[in-house]
Amino acid sequence: MTEFIAKLGSLKSKADLEKVARFYRDLDDKNNKFLGVAWGKIFKLAKEYTDLPVKELEILLKNEYYEVRMGAVSIMDFKARNRKITEGEKKALYDLYIKNHNRVNNWDLVDRSAVWVVGGWLVNQSRKPLYTLAKSKNVWERRTAIVATHFFIKQGDIDDTFKIAALLLSDEHDLMQKAVGSWVREAGKRDERKLIAFLNEHSQKMPGTMLRNAVEKLDKKRKENYLKK
Repeated sequence: MTEFIAKLGSLKSKADLEKVARFYRDLDDKNNKFLGVAWGKIFKLAKEYTDLPVKELEILLKNEYYEVRMGAVSIMDFKARNRKITEGEKKALYDLYIKNHNRVNNWDLVDRSAVWVVGGWLVNQSRKPLYTLAKSKNVWERRTAIVATHFFIKQGDIDDTFKIAALLLSDEHDLMQKAVGSWVREAGKRDERKLIAFLNEHSQKMPGTMLRNAVEKLDKKRKENYLKK
């Protein structure tokens, strides 16, 4: 774990720090600190540390530096994707994520890990935790709720995506509106009839950003019809 942090630190550069600083200038959590390491470098290093135990990953998640936490969720994602992973290991990763959700505190940290770590575990479990997250006051917990359903979508299981999206229709955060619209769109690729039914019922309530993302792949006439609202 300390070796991972040291190697990560050796990859930092002034150019990457400037890019990160610009990209995250409006980050909600002002306590974040940045080393200045690009995503690609973090992901490549994380692949070398997929054997790190959960206890050490938890320490990484609690680190004050964004890149260290991105490394942690990347390792978790790689672990969850491993075909040899046991059910016990899946559950441990899921529990680690949920327990430390306050440290998964930006959209990219959620998107990097929620699909396989959260969705990958809940696919054969009760989906109730996602509905609890969807009602959270924490925007990143709400984002986890919708993003995790992408794992279900890939299995052709789209009902929870639409149900959770319905709970998030009035979300005022722009990153939530984009996420909800995008995942509704992805579910619609699996079954356009269900997407149309969802839009017929809810489009009048959907913020513009959410609606535009949801109808993006529809034919021109249908898209224009919904966007006239």
